[in-house]
Amino acid sequence: MEITIAIFNVTEIVGTIAFAVSGALIAIERRLDLFGVLFLGIVTALGGGTMRDILLGVFPPRAFYNYEYLAIAFFSALAVFIVVWSYRAHYTRFKTPLESINNVFDAIGLATFSIAGSQIAVAQGYGGNPFLCVFLGMTTGIGGGIIRDICSKEVPFVFQKHVYGVASLVGCVAYWGILRLFGNNTAATLAGVFLIIAIRICATVFRWNLPRIRLTEKK
Repeated sequence: MEITIAIFNVTEIVGTIAFAVSGALIAIERRLDLFGVLFLGIVTALGGGTMRDILLGVFPPRAFYNYEYLAIAFFSALAVFIVVWSYRAHYTRFKTPLESINNVFDAIGLATFSIAGSQIAVAQGYGGNPFLCVFLGMTTGIGGGIIRDICSKEVPFVFQKHVYGVASLVGCVAYWGILRLFGNNTAATLAGVFLIIAIRICATVFRWNLPRIRLTEKK
């Protein structure tokens, strides 16, 4: 039990940092000010967990009284702002590497938060409900990014590129399946996290996208 709790805590901390960094980098790319960078960093990091808690009937959501994660998200976003501010004269040159770094952080955040969401569903006694466990995991993983993109007036990334939501879905299904078959939370967690990261990285490198309908207007 202690190992499971430790893995869960580390998973949430890593996910918080990763999503805060991802949100801050996107805010900077969209030319938001310091408040905007901090706000989007925090929303990206905590938004998915807040949506998960609301669905589970946890009021107020943990983000509003568990200030450790709020502090982690705040200082992670602030660190990103300071670093980019310090090297702003060379930002254009480092834009492509920063996008690659952002993709990696985003993949890590998606993976860790998705599995953390499914872990909480299991811990709340819903382990026998695969749909709820998978749905809560996916909501935790993609919720913050959706709120981030809506706040910055963009079509949410999850709806248009790189099988984002599908990666979370597959990882959560793998976590639940391994946990139910073998009862090993550590193996299920690692498998789910690595699967999500692998799918996201491969989707970015090989430009995997789900099919879409491209409408053409008749003249």
